[in-house]
Amino acid sequence: MPIKIKELPELERPYEKLQWYGEKALSNAELLAIIIKTGTKKETSVQVAQKVLSLNNEQTEGINFLRNISLEELMQINGIGKVKAIQIKAIGELANRMTMPNNVKKIKIRTPADLANIMMEELRFKKEEIVKVVILNNKNEIIKIKDIALRRN
Repeated sequence: MPIKIKELPELERPYEKLQWYGEKALSNAELLAIIIKTGTKKETSVQVAQKVLSLNNEQTEGINFLRNISLEELMQINGIGKVKAIQIKAIGELANRMTMPNNVKKIKIRTPADLANIMMEELRFKKEEIVKVVILNNKNEIIKIKDIALRRN
């Protein structure tokens, strides 16, 4: 019979560990386990999270592979159904959006490097080619950024 999270010492449980020591004290599996919430009859949520993290084929990516993994790949793991897979993908998208500037429309573009720095965070982990159009006003402030083409590799 596997050990349950409730049977662990209180300060070794992901929720309590975060509460007492902060989020930096948790491993990737423990952070993911908080999102996953529950395990299976045979595995804790931390063990299920470790299985999700083991899907990382290119070990160089760290947990960034979660940005590109499909719902179907996630759902192949026992304990990850449709809802949990969607939650994991939503967290990845939130992480993407946290790295984007709040309001790009007020940013003035003085050099190509200014625009590259803005776009770098959004495009850094993309596996496909994306063509964007950036529309500026006469003061070189961004009015709109629009995707016009996408090519999957």
